[in-house]
Amino acid sequence: MDFIEVTVTAAPDYADILIAELGELGFDTFQETDTGFQAYIYEDQFSEEAVQEVLERYKFAGAFPYEVKTIAKQNWNEEWEKNFEPLLISGQVSVRADFHPKPEGVTYDVVITPKMSFGTGHHETTTLMIENQLTLNHVGKRVLDMGCGTGILAIMAEQLGAQNVLAVDIEDWTVENAKENAARNGCSTLEVKLGDAAVLAAEAPFDLVLANINRNVLLEDMPEYSRLLLPQGPLVLSGFYTEDLPAIQAKAEEQGLAFESMRSKNNWVSAVFRKNA
Repeated sequence: MDFIEVTVTAAPDYADILIAELGELGFDTFQETDTGFQAYIYEDQFSEEAVQEVLERYKFAGAFPYEVKTIAKQNWNEEWEKNFEPLLISGQVSVRADFHPKPEGVTYDVVITPKMSFGTGHHETTTLMIENQLTLNHVGKRVLDMGCGTGILAIMAEQLGAQNVLAVDIEDWTVENAKENAARNGCSTLEVKLGDAAVLAAEAPFDLVLANINRNVLLEDMPEYSRLLLPQGPLVLSGFYTEDLPAIQAKAEEQGLAFESMRSKNNWVSAVFRKNA
């Protein structure tokens, strides 16, 4: 199936708001540009009328010109490679494509080909999640990555010493991509499953849970995250804005998860909670 690319011209102050709005319409991959952003969605889920309605709601801030383009699935990598640059996170983690040389002096090196999956490290949420991962002990741990996208956080978990990693996503093509990226990075303990939180019903508890999804899914699945965490286990969340943190924190505390810390960048947040004993 083909994809739709919508290129929107918007100032940074409104780009994040519009991205959040389009995310509610089913757009699940976004790429920042010099003049705004690009949003991607499956062709059969696309409604230009719905996009226009979103932009119309914010007309008080001015016009938001946009262009629509159809991208064949097999051409996604070509489109991505035009803009992808290697990334260095916290001076320790290199995120690159296989056509980029490995940089010298990095502790961790993650090689990613996205194939329309979210998570190249360039989006604030992925970077913030990795920054939080670097502060947590993964050695010998059992780790869950919900909404894994490209598998970047799961791959990072194994490189940080996790003994067992389970990555889960609701899209079949994302699961396929995460498996490919896991193999590309020589992962030996990483399993990828198709589904949502329901596929975790029979899973043993985890030492650490990672979930970079969106506000609504995080709120809905919080009880499951808590159930799956061992006592004192950390839960690392992202995919929401600063103004969403109180709601996320309140829901977490209802489930016995204590707020520990947060990081933010361009109004995106990654927060760490810890399950009470």
